[in-house]
Amino acid sequence: MKNFVKTGIKFNPKELRKATNELFTKVSWRHHVVKGLCLTQIPGDPTSAYGERLRGVFWTKPDFTGKEVQREEFVDESQYSEFIPKYNDTYFREVYDKITMKYKVGRFRLLLLEPRTSLSWHRDPEPRLHLPIITNPGAHLVIDNRLKHLKADGNVWFTDTRKYHTVFNGGEENRIHLVATFLGEK
Repeated sequence: MKNFVKTGIKFNPKELRKATNELFTKVSWRHHVVKGLCLTQIPGDPTSAYGERLRGVFWTKPDFTGKEVQREEFVDESQYSEFIPKYNDTYFREVYDKITMKYKVGRFRLLLLEPRTSLSWHRDPEPRLHLPIITNPGAHLVIDNRLKHLKADGNVWFTDTRKYHTVFNGGEENRIHLVATFLGEK
């Protein structure tokens, strides 16, 4: 499968930016290397959208031995089936509903990467759907040594993050993507 594939699902980029700005005047980002806000949770478990579960398991090769090591704890993505009720009045509810008509998804998160930062070279257990909301020319996703700038034009992208990848924001503005764990087609 290809590393980057447009899904054919598209949203209004202005509405996405407006909804993002409105949302973050009301709530704060959860901070780690990547700041994020989970919009789904395990039904009836609001704590499932915070803390360590914002990230989830990934594998990396931290040194020249090439030995792969696990970081973080496993998250059962299939359990994240409830859109958090307090976000129902946002544009993101419409986005979630449209995406989930076609795909099964797990965690549905807004992720912010600050200027001049990057993630480690790693792989995830599942692919991801990316919907760029705010970006800049210096923000790129690299999967299996293939570089791609995903424009904030409303398109949803399938990204095969089961392969080794990283993201870097070499620009001077935040990079914000809506990222959904891809669990298959319906």
